[in-house]
Amino acid sequence: MPVKIKSVEAGGLAGRKGIEAGDTLISINGNSIGDVLDYRFYLTDKKLRIVFRKPDGREKSVRIRKGESDDIGLEFETYLMDKQHSCKNKCVFCFIDQLPKGLRESLYFKDDDSRLSFLFGNYVTLTNLDDEEVARIIKMHISPVNISVHTMNPELRVKMMLNPRAGECLRYISEFTRNGIDVNAQLVLCPGINDGAELEFSLRELFKLGKRIRSIACVPVGITKYRQNLPELKRYDAGTAGEVIDIIDRLNAENVAAGGEPVACAADEFYLYAGRPMPDYDYYNGFPQLENGVGMWTLFKDEFTQALKECDVTELHRSVSLVTGTAAYPLLCELTRAACEKISGLDVGVYEVVNRLFGETITVSGLITGGDIVYALKGKKLGDELIIPPNCLRSEGDMFLDNMTVDELSEKLGGIRIKQNGPGGADLLEALIGDD
Repeated sequence: MPVKIKSVEAGGLAGRKGIEAGDTLISINGNSIGDVLDYRFYLTDKKLRIVFRKPDGREKSVRIRKGESDDIGLEFETYLMDKQHSCKNKCVFCFIDQLPKGLRESLYFKDDDSRLSFLFGNYVTLTNLDDEEVARIIKMHISPVNISVHTMNPELRVKMMLNPRAGECLRYISEFTRNGIDVNAQLVLCPGINDGAELEFSLRELFKLGKRIRSIACVPVGITKYRQNLPELKRYDAGTAGEVIDIIDRLNAENVAAGGEPVACAADEFYLYAGRPMPDYDYYNGFPQLENGVGMWTLFKDEFTQALKECDVTELHRSVSLVTGTAAYPLLCELTRAACEKISGLDVGVYEVVNRLFGETITVSGLITGGDIVYALKGKKLGDELIIPPNCLRSEGDMFLDNMTVDELSEKLGGIRIKQNGPGGADLLEALIGDD
């Protein structure tokens, strides 16, 4: 459907042709524009014929000649140019259904939008797609597509996602791969449901699709303390987590023997549950699924270790504190200890933050809250600065999941200066050293 133009850049290509805020964009070079993907795809031509409608209903057409990278200067109501597509599934493992009340409103929105997969790496279930949308993705060669597969068994997928389309739309994966679209797959594993023999079946079916399946992340289900009136799910323990790792390793080996690649990986949490050492750097094939917690431990350690080797700072007078979730606590203790051994006068206190809001079973740093940090640091000596994890604040960078701001956290901790660490291992070392 046509989209309304919110604003026009003064002196831009569109503005100079008489396009104004409030006009409606109809088409570019004869192609209807319904959202941001249409707009970006058809805007790549150097010669444009743009049809737009004025508020009084008159349609006008202008021609624009643009440079190779020139934008024409139009902005729309939303980034996607229309409403974000919400999820129509009711997955038995959905994390959003396990959230407590009182968090930011945006946290309760379930997105399932193929455009966000391409633009921002979000994962989609395919249940919101139809044949026409799949054909558009193929025509535009939108690649890669990140897909929440969970299982390749159609009947089981319907049961897990409580959506009658969940099984039939699995065919879109093979349509993508046959037409040169790369796929990153995610399997959220639930003990006794889609692991074991079902996991073996899913991996084999995905491997059959060939090298367009670029990566497969196997992630353990996250269970909060708010699973009231939801299907009962178990957590992974050392034994069941080890079984998942063994299946992945065995199936990867089979695929390599058949001429394929070892593209399936277990999330770091499986190794922590199983009490096994993390795989080495080369295991992760370029770390395509870091956002799913696959290889994050290994990459972070490698980056920190390399940065520490190259660091020419040997002496400081600096005392800082560092908070983290329970999963990463052993790693950060190891890394900061190495930094303190090399840099004389550097003192680092690492504090483990137990997740009291979601429950102790939630161990990642990205879900710790301001209130949990206050509770964990009560009465502790924090030094000159408190370093918080890179992913525990909203995108604007000022508020935790429980709506506590960074300034409020500082005030509750006696006015200490707070710094958010960057995402990589080298960023942590830089934060520890500080401006000195």
